[in-house]
Amino acid sequence: MKRGAGSRLAAERAQPTAKRTALLADQIHSTAIHLLRQLRKEDDASGLSAPRLSALSVVVFGGPLPLGELARAEQVRPPTMTRIVTGLEEDGLVTRTGDLRDRRLTVITATAKGQTVLAAGRARRVEKLSVALAALGKAELGTLRRAVRVLGKVIVEIRENS
Repeated sequence: MKRGAGSRLAAERAQPTAKRTALLADQIHSTAIHLLRQLRKEDDASGLSAPRLSALSVVVFGGPLPLGELARAEQVRPPTMTRIVTGLEEDGLVTRTGDLRDRRLTVITATAKGQTVLAAGRARRVEKLSVALAALGKAELGTLRRAVRVLGKVIVEIRENS
């Protein structure tokens, strides 16, 4: 344990529950962001910008969806999403089709190539994380397995309260 870590831990335990919970929430938030930033570096190998990768991910995992829904999911305006989708379409990663029920809508669908690009990126990130996890001991890996289950419950709680 680092010098002073024991006293910091004791101080954290002495705080009221609400403060300790808020501190834990802040630590999880910060850690998750740092982890994702490190893993995101693997996305450079795809040759796609972060906005294009993000939009492609929504289409691959969310299934075909109208351009407006994709723009909302990515929190951008429809004209911005149109430019992103145009680039993805030019790269052969998505297709655009008219909605048969509502001709005003354009539906975006991932192609097999788009799915492959996304799967390869995920594989690179998972490999990078696997290498880092391999350096941990059995007890630490067990703790992480339990933490993943707990974080799954937290995600459900957040989703249900949104």
